[in-house]
Amino acid sequence: MPLIARRTLTLLGVVLALLLPAGAALAHEEREVKLPDGSGSVPVYRQGEPDLLVCKTDKSDFERRISKFPEDLKRRNLALFARCQKEGVRHLQDAVDRVDKPGMNIAILPGLYHEEPGQPQPEGACSKLEARWSSWGYQILSYEQQVQCPHNQNLVAILGKKDLQIEGTGAGPLDVVIDAQYRKLNAIRADMTDGVYFRNFTAQRTTFNSLYILATDGFVIDNMLTRWNDEYGFLTFASDHGLYTDCESYGNGDSGLYPGSASNINDGRGHEVPRYSIEIRRCKSHHNMVGYSGTAGDSVYVHDSEFWGNLAGATMDSAFPGHPGLPQNHARFENNKIYDNNATYYEYVRDGTCAKPPAERGYEKGVVCPQIGLPPGSGIITGGGNWNVFKDNWIWGHDNAAFNLLAVPAFIRGEESWDKQFDTSHNNLYTGNHLGVSPSGENRPNGADVYWDGQGGGNCWEGVRVSSPGALPSCGGSGPARVVAEPVKLVQMYLCNDYSIGDRRLPGGCWWFGSSGLSRVEVQLALGGSLVLALMAVLLWRRRLRSRWALPLTLVGLAGLALDVFGALDSYTVLPAVALALTGVWLIGSGLIMRGAFGWFGVVLGALYLVDAFDKAVWMLPVLPIGPGWIRGLLTGVWVLCAVVAVAPRRTARAAEVPA
Repeated sequence: MPLIARRTLTLLGVVLALLLPAGAALAHEEREVKLPDGSGSVPVYRQGEPDLLVCKTDKSDFERRISKFPEDLKRRNLALFARCQKEGVRHLQDAVDRVDKPGMNIAILPGLYHEEPGQPQPEGACSKLEARWSSWGYQILSYEQQVQCPHNQNLVAILGKKDLQIEGTGAGPLDVVIDAQYRKLNAIRADMTDGVYFRNFTAQRTTFNSLYILATDGFVIDNMLTRWNDEYGFLTFASDHGLYTDCESYGNGDSGLYPGSASNINDGRGHEVPRYSIEIRRCKSHHNMVGYSGTAGDSVYVHDSEFWGNLAGATMDSAFPGHPGLPQNHARFENNKIYDNNATYYEYVRDGTCAKPPAERGYEKGVVCPQIGLPPGSGIITGGGNWNVFKDNWIWGHDNAAFNLLAVPAFIRGEESWDKQFDTSHNNLYTGNHLGVSPSGENRPNGADVYWDGQGGGNCWEGVRVSSPGALPSCGGSGPARVVAEPVKLVQMYLCNDYSIGDRRLPGGCWWFGSSGLSRVEVQLALGGSLVLALMAVLLWRRRLRSRWALPLTLVGLAGLALDVFGALDSYTVLPAVALALTGVWLIGSGLIMRGAFGWFGVVLGALYLVDAFDKAVWMLPVLPIGPGWIRGLLTGVWVLCAVVAVAPRRTARAAEVPA
C-alpha cells in the first residue's frame, strides 16, 4: 500500500478512535475460556424410565396441576409421583448431586421449585473468594471457584456432568417451574457439561440468566421456556454442537436467545460451510430488549423461528471484548418471521423503574430494562460481522429498518493492531428476503429496507426498495470496499452509544431514545452547516458574483441547503442526494463566474458534491476507499474559510487616508 494511503487510513483510524466511546460496558463477562475442540456431537433425546426423580410432597397440589393432562400422561405422572415419594428428592440440585456417571436421566414432576438450599447468600470462605468484579457487579469466578461455591451465583449448578438429561414430565414447559425469585445470578448453570439435554420446563426470574450453558461440546434446549431476567433467557457461551429447538423466551433485559462465542469453526471460509456450530429452529423470542443476540455469534444457523414485540428483532456483533471468536462471522438466518419489533422500553430507564430492585420493577407485568443502547424498530442489526447470510426471511412492520449493517473497529474489542481496525462488515449476503409483507400477503412496510453506515466490502443486497444510502451494491457484481463509515452516521453512532442503564444516561440528540426534529444530532449538524453555507451564498451573491446567473444560482444553492436539513429529518428519501446535487450546481456555477483560484476551488468542490450525490443515490463508486462525503466535508470547511476572506470588505486607498 502506498505511504500516503497508509497515512490516510491511519488518520481515519485515529479519528474513529476519538469518536467512538472506549469504555462501553460489557454485555456479558465470563472467565477466560477456550472454544471446544469440536469432537463432540449434538445429544439425542433418550426415552425410557428416569434414573432420578424430583418432586414435591403435596399430593393434592400435584393432582390439581395434572388434572387437565391427557389421561395417558396423567397416569404416567401419578405413577412417577408414587415412586418419587419413596426414592426421589425434593430439589433439582439434590438430583444433580446424585449423578455419578454419564448417560443418566433426571425427571422433574409438575410443581414450583424454589430450590431453597441454593438460595442463601455466601458465607464463610465462599463470601471471601478472590476474583475480579465485572462491570455489572458480580465476580468473575474460575471453574474451580464455581465447584467450591456452586451457589454463590447459581440456584442450580451442574458442573462437569456428562451426557445428563433433565426433563419436565408435564404437558408443557409451564407445568414445571424453576424460580430464582431474583435471588441468584443464574437459575441453572451448566458448566463444562458435554452432552447435556434440557427439555420441557421453565426457568425464570434471575438477576442475569435463566439457563446458562458454558464451555460445552454438545447440548440441546428442547421445548424450554425462560422469562423475566435482567439480562438473558437462554445464554450459551463458548460451546459447540448445540441445538435450540421449539423454545420460547420473553421479558429479558438483553435477549431471549444468546448463542455468544459459538465455536468459530468456519473462520476463513466463504458463504458455503460444512456445518454450523449451533442450530436454532422453531423458537419464539418476544418482548425482550432484543429477540436474539450474539457477540461472536459465529456459525449459528437460525431458521423457522419468530421474533416480535422486541426493541429489535436480532443482533450479532463484534462490539465487546473478552469473547472468543471475534470478529463475528458466518451466522445464517433463513426462513424466519421477524416483525413489529418497535418496543419503547427505554422509558422504564428514564422514569426510574429500572433503578428499583429487580423484584420491584414489574417484569411480570411487561417491564423490560434494556441493558444496551440499540436503534429501536429494527429487524436485524449486524454490528461488525462478516460472511453472514440472510436469506428468505419475512421481515415486516418495523419503524426503522429491516436490516442494519454497522461497522465496529477492532480497538473496541481490544485489538490494537492497525491492520485489524477495518476488518468487519465484509461479505454479508442479503438475498431472497420478503420485506414489508407478511406471509399472509398483508402489506406492512418497514420504515426502510436497509440502513448501512457505508463501511465494508463485498456486501450485497437484493430486493431493496428504500435504503440509506439510496444506492446499494447488488449481488453478483463488484461493490465498494470502504474502510470507514459515513461521517454523519459515525457521529450519530458515537453519540447514541453513550447510553448507560446504571447511570440512567440516555444520550440527548439521539433518536434511539426519543429525540426528534431539531433535537436530533444529524439534523443539528445539517442545520448548522446549511446556515453557514447559506450565509456565504448570500454574501458571495452580494459582493462577488457579477452575472445575470448569480441570483438563480444562489437560489438553487439555498434550495439545496434547505433540502439538506429536511433530508436529515428523513434520510430514507432522495432529499439528501437532491440537496447535494443542487448545492453542487451552485458551487460550480458560482466558481465559474468568479474564476481565479477561489472560483476554481468552488468548481472542484461542487463536482465533489455531485459525485457524492451520485454515490449515495445512483451507484456507489467501487474504487474509493472512503466515501466522497469525507473529502467533501473536509474541503467544505477549507472552502468556508476561503469564502470568508473572499467576501470580506475591501479597504480602498481613499478609505485608508488619514484626514488632515
